[in-house]
Amino acid sequence: MAKSHALPLQERVSVNNTLQRLSDALILSLFLSLLAYRLASLHRHGTAWLVAFVCESWFAFVWFLFLNARWNRIFYRSHPQHLTKTYSDLPAVDMFVTTADPTLEPPIITVDTVLSLLAVDYPVHKLACYVSDDGASPVTFHSLSESVEFAKLWVPFCKKHEVRVRAPSVYFSTEPQGNSSADFIEEWRHVKNEYEELSRRVASVNEDQIPYHRNEEFKDFFKIETKNHPSIVKILWENTKGSDGVLPHLIYVAREKRPKHPHHYKAGAMNVLTRVSGVMTNAPFVLNVDCDMFANNPQVILHAMCRLLGSPDEVNNIAFAQAPQQFHRALKDDPFGNQLVVLQQSIMPGIQGIQGPFYAGTGCFQRRKVIYGVPPNGSRFKNKSGRYISRLQFLECSSKDNSTEMLSHEEFRLFYGNSMEFMHSAVQITAGISSPGLPADLSSRVAVAKMVASCSYEFNTAWGDEIGWVYGSMTEDILTGLRCHSMGWRTVSLMLDPPAFLGSAPVGGPASMTQYKRWATGLLEILVSKKSPVVSVITKELMLRQCLAYLLILVWALRSIVEVCYALLPAYCLLSNSTFLPKTSEVGFVVALALFVTYNIYTLVEYFRHGLSVRAWWNNQRMLRIYASTAWLLGFFSVVLKILGISDTIFEITRKDQQRPGEDVDEVDDPGRFTFDSSPAFVPGTAIMLVNLWAFAVGSLRVLSTADAAGAVGPGIGEFVCSGWILLCFWPFLKGLGRRGRYGIPWSVIGKAMVIVCLFLQFCKTA
Repeated sequence: MAKSHALPLQERVSVNNTLQRLSDALILSLFLSLLAYRLASLHRHGTAWLVAFVCESWFAFVWFLFLNARWNRIFYRSHPQHLTKTYSDLPAVDMFVTTADPTLEPPIITVDTVLSLLAVDYPVHKLACYVSDDGASPVTFHSLSESVEFAKLWVPFCKKHEVRVRAPSVYFSTEPQGNSSADFIEEWRHVKNEYEELSRRVASVNEDQIPYHRNEEFKDFFKIETKNHPSIVKILWENTKGSDGVLPHLIYVAREKRPKHPHHYKAGAMNVLTRVSGVMTNAPFVLNVDCDMFANNPQVILHAMCRLLGSPDEVNNIAFAQAPQQFHRALKDDPFGNQLVVLQQSIMPGIQGIQGPFYAGTGCFQRRKVIYGVPPNGSRFKNKSGRYISRLQFLECSSKDNSTEMLSHEEFRLFYGNSMEFMHSAVQITAGISSPGLPADLSSRVAVAKMVASCSYEFNTAWGDEIGWVYGSMTEDILTGLRCHSMGWRTVSLMLDPPAFLGSAPVGGPASMTQYKRWATGLLEILVSKKSPVVSVITKELMLRQCLAYLLILVWALRSIVEVCYALLPAYCLLSNSTFLPKTSEVGFVVALALFVTYNIYTLVEYFRHGLSVRAWWNNQRMLRIYASTAWLLGFFSVVLKILGISDTIFEITRKDQQRPGEDVDEVDDPGRFTFDSSPAFVPGTAIMLVNLWAFAVGSLRVLSTADAAGAVGPGIGEFVCSGWILLCFWPFLKGLGRRGRYGIPWSVIGKAMVIVCLFLQFCKTA
C-alpha cells in the first residue's frame, strides 16, 4: 500500500454547541433544585416522597450521563476523491454478512445485501464477501448460488450507469428518472426482469425442492440438522482474473455445531468468519453487516478508508469506523420508537469527542489487527503468561517450533489455536506485512478453512476473550467495542450523506419488545461482569468520560426498576390518599413544573432540528416509557436469574421484514398499529395501565365526594396530571383492551396483569 504526496482524506469539525450545553446544564440544575427541595422537606412527608426522591435522583444521574455524552460534538468530512491520489494501492477489505434463520431472515434479504456489497465502488480484486449462515440452511445456500449469475449482470450494470442505490430490490422499486435513453431503458428492463425472476425462484424454493443428489454442491446439506452438523465452506465465486474480474470472491460459511458445544451466538459466528477469511484472503480491514443492512452509499468503503487512513494519528489510534444504524422504508413518525434517529445523531458526534462511538454490531469497518488484540501503539504484544514482547519477537517466534524466552510455540498455539496456516496469517497482520502472499487458488484453503470453523477449535485459546469478538453477553458488539476502547484505541463515526447502510427496523410490538429485551439483557450482563467499564477505567486504558458514556446504555435494565416505581407512584398516591408532588402553593411545585415543561420543550426542539415531527417526538417519548417498563424489566430479571444460576439468557433473533418491489402495504393491515402476543413482556405494561386507570377513577370519585370538605388533604392536581400522563404513554395498551386478534391484548396477559394489579391494590390498602 504505497503512499504518495499527502492530500487531506478527511477533516475534523468541532461543533459550536454552546446553546445545547446551556440547555443541558439548565435541566440538570432544575433536577438538583428539585432534589434539594425534596431533601429539605423530607421530614414532613411519607414514603411516597422518599421514593420520589430516590427515583428523581436516578433521573438526574441519567441526565448527567446524557450531558457528558453530548458535551464535545465532533464531525468528520471525508474526501474519497483524494484516496487513489494518495495511495497507489488500496488495502483489501473482507466483507462479512451474517444470517441465522431463513424464516425470520428471508434469504432474498440476504441476497440483496450481498449484491449491494459486491457492487460497491472499490477495486474488485481487493474485495471478498463471506456469508455466515448460522442456520446451515440449504435454502439460503441455494438462494446465494442462484444470485451469482444475476450478480454478473447486476454489478457491471451498476458501475456502467453509476447506479446510486445498489440493492436491486430498492433500485427497481422506482422507475428510471430523467431523460433516459432508449438503450438504457431496454437494459434496465432486462436487468429488472432478471431480478424479478431471481426473486421468484428464491421465494418459491423450499428444502424439498433442493437438488441434493443431482448437484454435488448440495450433498453436504442432505438431512442436515441446524444444531448438529460439520463445517461447510463453499466458494460460490472466485475472482481468478484479479483487477479484470467481474465480481469479488463470494464464500459461504456454515460453522460446525454440536449439541454439547457452546456456539456463542453471533459472536461465535463472527470469530469463525475472522478465521476462515484469515486463511483464505486475510485482508487487513474487515467490514461486517447484518443480513438486512445493504450498502446504500456505493462509495462507502472509500469513505471508510479515508477515516482509517486519514493521518498518522488515525493510522496509529483508530480501531474502527462505525456507521449509524439507519433504516429504509422506515414507518412514518417512528410509531415504535426504534429508529433511534435523534439518539444517534446527538450521541454519536458527542462521544466522538471522547474516545469514539460504540461498536454497533453492523455497518462497521475494523482493522483486523485490532480483532487480534493488538494495542494501539502496535509495538507490544501480550502472551498467555502476561509478559509483553516486541513486534519483531512476536514475528520471529511464529516460525519456531521450539520454546524460546520470548514466546513458546505452545503459548502461541494457546493464543490463536492449532492451525499453523492461521497462525502465520495472524502474524502477517499483526506485524504489518502489507502483502500477505496467500495462494491465489482459494480452493486449496477450503480444508483448513473447515478446520478453523470447527466447534472445538477455540477450546483453551484466547478466542472470545483477548482476541476476536468477546463472549459473555447478548450484546457482543458493545462488549467487543468496549475491549477496544479499554486497550486505548479510539474510534470514529461514518455518518455519510447518503447514509452508508440502510436496514429494516422491527415492526410491531412483539418484534420491538424482543429487540429491546435482548439489548437490555446483554447490556446489563456487561455492567455486572469483570469486563465492566467501571473496572476497565481503573485497570485499563478506558477514559473516565468514555466509561460514563458506556454507562448511559449499560444501565437500561436498571432504569426499568426506577421507571416502574415512578409510573406507579401517581396511582399509589391516588389510591392511598397521599402525595408525592409539592402542592401548587409551594415553591417546589414551580421547580417541578419548570423541569417538566423545559425537558419536553427541549426534546421537542431537538426532534425539529433533525427534521422530525411532533408525532415522531411523542411516539419516541411514550415508547421509551413502554420499553423501560416492559422489555427492559424482563431483561433485568433475565440477568438476575442468570446470576442466581436458575436459568441462562437466550439469544432471540429479531424478525426481518421486507416490502417487495411494487408491493403496497394493505390498507387494512396498518404496520404502524401496535400489536400484541402472549409474551410476558406485555404483562408489566398492561398492569401499569390498569393500575393507573383504576387509580384515576378512584381518585376522581374521591375528589367529587370531598369537594365541599374544608382542609381536605391528599393528592393534588400534580398526581392526577402524572397519572393521566402515564395513561397517555400506555395508550396502545388501553386501546388493546378493546381489540381482538393481534391488535388486542391476549386474555392470558390480562389475567396475569390482574394478579399484579390485585397485589398492588392490597399493598396500597395496607400502606
